[in-house]
Amino acid sequence: MKRTSAPLPLTLQQVTRDREPFGDYLYEIFRGGTLVARYAHDYRGDACWLVFAGGRKEDAPGVRDFLTGGGTQPLRLSDEAARFLEARLTQGAARPVRKRAAKR
Repeated sequence: MKRTSAPLPLTLQQVTRDREPFGDYLYEIFRGGTLVARYAHDYRGDACWLVFAGGRKEDAPGVRDFLTGGGTQPLRLSDEAARFLEARLTQGAARPVRKRAAKR
């Protein structure tokens, strides 16, 4: 019988480099210390997107749906964000990466 273990939890870390006024906010998402995606939003939170470790980019849920905490509370992914990411990470793992044909 094959044993499967639960996936490692996803953790979030805000990128704290210097940010331009009105610049994008950036976050890195890790699973077991391995970077799996980057989440970003514009300064107002109107546009939100994810870039997965393989380079795939897609729109993401809004800041209030994706992140919790902040201020005196630790910043973390919401339960909705964790489900959203798990679904996409599972899809990405199930899809083989196609090799591009060499240009002649």
